Amino acid sequence: MPIKMPANLPAYAVLTREGVMVMDPDQAARQDIRPLRIGLLNLMPKKIQTENQFARLIGATPLQIELDLIRMSEHQTKNTAAEHMESFYRPFEEVAASGDKYDGLIITGAPIEHLDFDAVTYWDELARVFDWTQTHVHSTFGVCWGGMAMINHFHGVKKHMLDHKAFGCFRHRNMDPASPYLRGFSDDCVIPVSRWTEMKRAEIEAAPGLSILLDSDEVGPCLVEDTGRRALYIFNHFEYDSDTLKQEYDRDVASGTPINVPCNYYPGDDPTRPPSNRWRSHAHLLYGNWINQIYQTTPFEQMNIGH
Repeated sequence: MPIKMPANLPAYAVLTREGVMVMDPDQAARQDIRPLRIGLLNLMPKKIQTENQFARLIGATPLQIELDLIRMSEHQTKNTAAEHMESFYRPFEEVAASGDKYDGLIITGAPIEHLDFDAVTYWDELARVFDWTQTHVHSTFGVCWGGMAMINHFHGVKKHMLDHKAFGCFRHRNMDPASPYLRGFSDDCVIPVSRWTEMKRAEIEAAPGLSILLDSDEVGPCLVEDTGRRALYIFNHFEYDSDTLKQEYDRDVASGTPINVPCNYYPGDDPTRPPSNRWRSHAHLLYGNWINQIYQTTPFEQMNIGH
């Protein structure tokens, strides 16, 4: 089944060209099934790029997905046209006031990891989002800074600054092959990493109810399951396009920002050569498994989500 989205959303054309099945609301209404309603709380500055990345992954499953785009009410983006935000995004406060419930919610990262959590201008509202998920969302997926913020809010696990940026493609070990979220995973896999902070393994293991599913000797824990909160936290970037790390590297080089060549990314670590995507299959596996697990466990009546 395809992913449902407005036909004038840029992701509609992008995914159609890539062969991902998409349908507009009129087509979806003719199918006599209940779609899974997935929200995307998009905290990234490049909204459209992020929409494409996550829509590509959740739209590749055999289920019909209804994707809702959500933004922080108290924060105005400077990097995406106001017309796009007005046409396709709902502020969180409007979503909360509506009483709408979601089968799944993805909370993205944000380029603010150098700030303490409570120094973020929209932290109070984001904390309300986290608490709201416990009554209005069946399963939440916090990504990179979004995952770090969520695990900190619920468990007090701290983020720690690194002395250099973790940047490149790193091997991660499959710590729980029996997990439904890792169904089909190899014993290890490559994942893009781009961050100045980390969550420490010992502090995660000390928090009750948390399980590390993917881990790396080089860059630490990556994927954490929080059964009690019906949540997953991932600190790295399976959703990245083939050239996303290249865009970040080129940006920093152009601005004169000190940056290392992303390791294990370019063939021979040579930035003049096109990078190879070695994580795409596991990215689809993870998000497909997440969607399947939601489908298997979410209440048929959406009003019963959160009970």
